[in-house]
Parts: sequence; C-alpha cells; structure tokens
Amino acid sequence: MMLPAVAVVAGLILLVWSAERFVDGAAATSARLGLSPLLIGMLVIGFGTSAPELVVSALAAGQGNPGLALGNAYGSNIANIGLILGLVALISPLAVHSTVVRRELPILGGATLVSALLMWGGVIGRSEGALLLALLALFIGTSIWRARGEGADALGTDTEESLAERPMTLKAGLAWTGIGLVLLVISSRILVWGAVAIAQGFGVSDLIIGLTVVAVGTSLPELASSISALRRREHDLVLGNVVGSNLFNTLGVVGLAAVIHPIQVGAEVLLRDWSLMAAMTVLMAVFALGWRGREGRINRLEGAVLLTMFLAYTAWLVRLVLSGAP
Repeated sequence: MMLPAVAVVAGLILLVWSAERFVDGAAATSARLGLSPLLIGMLVIGFGTSAPELVVSALAAGQGNPGLALGNAYGSNIANIGLILGLVALISPLAVHSTVVRRELPILGGATLVSALLMWGGVIGRSEGALLLALLALFIGTSIWRARGEGADALGTDTEESLAERPMTLKAGLAWTGIGLVLLVISSRILVWGAVAIAQGFGVSDLIIGLTVVAVGTSLPELASSISALRRREHDLVLGNVVGSNLFNTLGVVGLAAVIHPIQVGAEVLLRDWSLMAAMTVLMAVFALGWRGREGRINRLEGAVLLTMFLAYTAWLVRLVLSGAP
C-alpha cells in the first residue's frame, strides 16, 4: 500500500506543476495569436485549469474505472466552490463586476440540471456523453461569437493584467503548452494507478476515491490560480476560474468519460453528491449575483458557509469509509 500512496502524492505534485505550465503556456500562446483577453479568461484559463480533471477522468474511464471519472468531476466541482471559493472569500471578500461571469452562472445551473436528468436512468451512456460534449461545443461557439461584439468587461481586464505580469514569446508559450500537456498525461497515469490501487486495497469504491483524494488534488491548479489572482485583486478572474472549470467538468469531463466508457450511476450519487453540488452552485450564484437589492459579492460569512459545507461533506465521506461502506 505504500507504493500506491507514494504514486498518488507524486502524481498530484507533478499534476499541479504541469497544469500550471500548461495553462500559462496556452494563455500566452493564445494572446500571441491574437485571441482577446476576455476569451482567454473565459475559455483558456477557465477551462484550462480543468485539464487535470479531463486527463485523469479520460484515463480512468479508458481503464474501466468510470466511477473514478464521475467522482473526480463532481468532487472537483464541490471542492472548487466549497474549498477554493470559500477559502478565498474568507481571506478577502470577492466583488463581482463581470457581466460575462454573471451570464455564465445561470448557464452552469442549467448544465447541472441537465446532468441530473441524464443520470436519472442510472447510467450515463455514450449518447448522453455525446450530448454533454455537444452542449459544451455550443457554449464555446456562442461564447466566441458573443465575445467578438462584447465591450469592456472586468474579466477581460483582469486577464489582460495577469498576462502582462507573465509575458512569454510565442515559441516559449508553445513549448510550455506541449511540455505541460505531456507531463499532465504522465502524472495522471501515475495518479490513477495509485488511486485505484488504494481503493481496491481498502475495499472502497473508486467513486469515493474520486470524490475525495483525486477531486481535491485535481482542483489544486484552480486554488493556485485563484490565490494568485486574489493577490492582484482580480476578483472576477477568481470567480471566472471556478465557474468556467465547473462548467467544463460538468459537460466536458463527464461527457468525454461517458463516451469512452458508459458510467453506472448509483442512487447515492444523485441523492448525496449531485444534490450537494447543485445546492452549492445555487448558493454561489445567489451570493455572486446579489439578492434583495444587494450588490453581487461573496463576503467572509458566505465564504465560511461554502467552506463549512465542503468540510462537512468530506467528513461524511470519510465516516462512510471508516464504517466500511463501499
């Protein structure tokens, strides 16, 4: 059991490092090729920080462990909102100014609802997976079309300032994108092998491992980028990272995993994991969009609520493992 544990730790460390290099390289390359800062913030950074979830889930599904893929996607969404957004808001309240982020929040809510409808029959098959990927492609296409006529936006401004702090040539951007991608695949293989071995050794489901260790680990790039953006007071980029990542996880990560290998969905996923993810998504939207005439911002109290929900959920899963539940 020692070797799988070492594999998980080493895989996570390499995964986080390579994901950061991949996102930095892809963002710099996109900027050099003329992509607008708004689109880079929406798609390249927001979706790019979900590259670990995508690679890990695709490999897990390909190796016959689709439960790990589903747990990784939904667990990462819960960690992104509860751990990352909650922790960052505790450090510094987040003001929300971006029109784009406000527009994406209801879309994320709709994608979350669609995912529940597709799981209702107890399996996410290849056709359902293809539908999720088609919805993601539709969102990306619509975002590109709308961004062409979009005026100044806080998310674009934050992204432009972030890129200015870490300038790269086109050659360096391409190199780091390629290096990051290769290391992402290698580290993901190491991580998946270790996680599956631990699950089998302790007799717990790969879903639980995906919801806990793997989910938190693959969310670390979002945490690193969010703290970095917070230091620069780029609040909209923090929320944009979380919303973009969760949207990509819900549609792209689950969709690709299901196309590779149909995912059996137990009743506990809908009742326990999806329900919490949906509740946290609604709370995030209510806090960020504002209510009763209040300006949209996530204050320290609201951050504490999100973080407490995440900690309680994690404690619940640990209790299930200790009690011998599969």
